[in-house]
Amino acid sequence: MKTVLARTRLVRTRFGAALLVATAAMAGPLAGPLAGPARAADLPAPGYYSAPAPLSGFSWIGPYLGANVGYEWGHVSNNPTNPSGIAGGIEAGYNWQFGQFVAGVETDIQASAASDTFAPWQFSNPWFGTLRGRAGVAIGNVLVFGSAGLAYGSLTVDSPGNLSQTRTTLGWAAGLGGEVGLAPHWSAKAEWLYLDLSDRTFSVTGATNGLTANLLRLGVNYHF
Repeated sequence: MKTVLARTRLVRTRFGAALLVATAAMAGPLAGPLAGPARAADLPAPGYYSAPAPLSGFSWIGPYLGANVGYEWGHVSNNPTNPSGIAGGIEAGYNWQFGQFVAGVETDIQASAASDTFAPWQFSNPWFGTLRGRAGVAIGNVLVFGSAGLAYGSLTVDSPGNLSQTRTTLGWAAGLGGEVGLAPHWSAKAEWLYLDLSDRTFSVTGATNGLTANLLRLGVNYHF
């Protein structure tokens, strides 16, 4: 009898172990999908990338007012003098913009220390001004432009014996330059300008004299 009971317990033990193994085998494939949502819930929410807003281009449209300073060097016709010196002044203008194309008008008035002496004459160009059209291409906040128009100014000759004579004359001007927008209302520029003031008759020299000159200048403008 004892032998029969021992065999029955052994069978039950082996059957229980087999049942546990089968249960584990069946639960394994289900463990991954069930555990996935739990693990995902523990992870931080994914971040979404948003592209930065594009920078708006500098607007050249509207009126502006500015100041400049530079250096002038030139030549007096029918005379060996070559006046040169510092020049500076103020400028004002207005721009229109059509896409990348910028067109406008600019006027400026300059005081000049350009002078030269060749005995017995001293020629100087105390002041000059221009009224020019401007046109160029804007690439972002950079404007590359050309300009051309009217020039006017005075030419003074001094000679021994306190003889002095000044003539105001008209002519033309043309040049090239570049301007950079630094802030919504401010820009800086570099410009080369060529001036041709026509000949006038001077009794002191007994000849007709005019002035051609180059001007390199730097300036800043405030855009309204």
